Amino acid sequence: MKQLFVLLFTSLLFKSSFSQNLINPGKIEIVRDSFGVPHIFAKTDAEVAYGLAWAQAEDDFKSMQEVILPAKNLMARVQGKKGAAGDYAFALFRCREITEEKWNTLTPAFLKLIDGYVQGINDYARKHPEELLHKKIFPLTAKEYISSSVFALTIFNGADQALMRIFNNSEWEAPELNKKGSNASAISSSKTTNGEAFLLINAHQPNTGPQSFYEAHICSEEGLNVTGGLLAGGPCILHGVNEHLGWAHTVNFCDRMDEYQLEMNPANPLQYKFDGGWIDLEVKTIKLKIKGIPINVKRKIYWSKYGATMKNEQGFFSIRLGANMKIGVLDQWYQMNKARNFTEFNAALKRQELSMFNIMYADKYDTIFYINNALMPVRDITTKYNWKRTLPGNTSKTLWTQFRTEKELPQYINPKSGFLFNTNHSSFLATAAEDNLKPSAFPKVDGWEEYHLNRSVRFLELFPQKEKLSYEKFKQIKFDMQLPEKMQYPYKLDSMSLLNENDYPALASLIITFKNWDKRGDADSKGAAVFLLTYEYLKKRLNGQSARQITKQEAIETYEHVQNYMQNNFGTTDLKLGDIQKLVRGGKDWPLGGFPDLLSPQWTEPYYNGRLKSVGGDGLIMFVRFAKNGLPKIETLNMYGASARPGNKHYDDQVEMYLNQKTKNMTLDKATVYKNAERIYHPQ
Repeated sequence: MKQLFVLLFTSLLFKSSFSQNLINPGKIEIVRDSFGVPHIFAKTDAEVAYGLAWAQAEDDFKSMQEVILPAKNLMARVQGKKGAAGDYAFALFRCREITEEKWNTLTPAFLKLIDGYVQGINDYARKHPEELLHKKIFPLTAKEYISSSVFALTIFNGADQALMRIFNNSEWEAPELNKKGSNASAISSSKTTNGEAFLLINAHQPNTGPQSFYEAHICSEEGLNVTGGLLAGGPCILHGVNEHLGWAHTVNFCDRMDEYQLEMNPANPLQYKFDGGWIDLEVKTIKLKIKGIPINVKRKIYWSKYGATMKNEQGFFSIRLGANMKIGVLDQWYQMNKARNFTEFNAALKRQELSMFNIMYADKYDTIFYINNALMPVRDITTKYNWKRTLPGNTSKTLWTQFRTEKELPQYINPKSGFLFNTNHSSFLATAAEDNLKPSAFPKVDGWEEYHLNRSVRFLELFPQKEKLSYEKFKQIKFDMQLPEKMQYPYKLDSMSLLNENDYPALASLIITFKNWDKRGDADSKGAAVFLLTYEYLKKRLNGQSARQITKQEAIETYEHVQNYMQNNFGTTDLKLGDIQKLVRGGKDWPLGGFPDLLSPQWTEPYYNGRLKSVGGDGLIMFVRFAKNGLPKIETLNMYGASARPGNKHYDDQVEMYLNQKTKNMTLDKATVYKNAERIYHPQ
């Protein structure tokens, strides 16, 4: 009886709070294929967005709500103390204020799309109140929804790391043992054995939660027909393929953000110096309601001419980046979804609402393209400031107000080599050596990446630059489990092989195993098991130190750690990688190959009894082939399955395919989708 009352009360609350519905869900069809992937069909883009919101809510409503929580000041109420930082950061970076200020910059067509999407998620929430993380999340407004996207991109751009640096009074961070990232490549038809252009879409994201990729196909009668991946709360495809073209994203690490220390007035602790005068900091008090704490927690947030400002024991520091200066990133992605050729796609890029991400592109007209995309500040290069360090926040000389144009960013179109690729490495190493851009042609102050990674070196080892590429080889390169001949990790692990096993009898078997290792990450590899534990130990052991060679003493200590770890947890050192590393879904687990910075990677966290489980890796994989005529040919693979709900048959039905490096066919053809449909229904 109590549960029935709650359902009725919540239903009445939503009914009174919602604006009048504009979309009739009876005009929308969700077609689930044999893998549970939703194909959304409707007359208008807005109706399709409604259906997409509904379908994703059916599969992972929890993640969608988690994206919205900051815009509702509810992270702390739902997640406790760990969520308080999100509520604080959302207010600090003025995500709601910038949304209000820039609202009129959004296109009318996109606003219709968002209204449809928001209605879809609101309707789902109203009809499923038992799934709500908090009763105040819904109803959701379009402005709240857009402000959540501003926040998400601000965090993606590294604002969270900047906040932690300020909070911890630290300025410089040592390089990670690897960079978690993604793979993308575009191959011209002139370079392939079958005369088709190829595109690889392969983002390396967390396996679950709001940042994991969801696969969908959306199709309207207004020119929208695209399939691919989106993150929780995405109203359209974030990277994928339509009837004419496709694109992929990888994370880039160029210098898009600056940090400043303000010079405060000794006579007034809330004034800072700027060009010889004193200016008041803008101060606001916010209230955080934290789960488990009976009273509201008050926190002050600050704002200077430079942007979001925090105080630590050293003073006041400001953070400046483009991600919280624009609100149209989803609008730009929507235009990319609807582009019919490179001219239209490039016109969407010129809007420069997307603040980061490399973009790899291919189409049926045999255009391949790659850009290291960013809202890159135009900094004053006549000064002698070190823009990679904390800057003085007392002068207009460090206060940039403009961004480089799209034309000024590193990019390639149709290189003579016939191929482009990115694995989060340098855009100056994106193709054949003779076609690569020169770093000297771009301002050093922009901090464009200039390094190789294991994945980029291995790609070039595998790619047949003097021959044509077969589709089979194209797929093999992506699924490759081999490190390059010379490893590219910042900390030089090769020196682990320099120890003489005869000098260390107790460690001899491990040293021999490591020396004989073929540098492959297969699940049945014993050398890979030693390597993974070595990697994880040294990542923690060397945290905060500069890249360098491993010393002899560190190598001995590492082998001792690996031996103790194996003996204490498994009772033996005769272990394969798959004995230690697992792919986990629900109550099941599988032996898993891969480790960071392979073309087929994994990264892990503790599971149980010394075992490790993958928490991130391949995510969504898409292989696309473009012929001159007809629809593109598409093969995809999602590590787990289409649904995040335990008990759903599509919760883990792609796991075995992933482990065996198999793919499934996808299509943009409506008739084929309906012919092979497993289920057809309306979102109601």
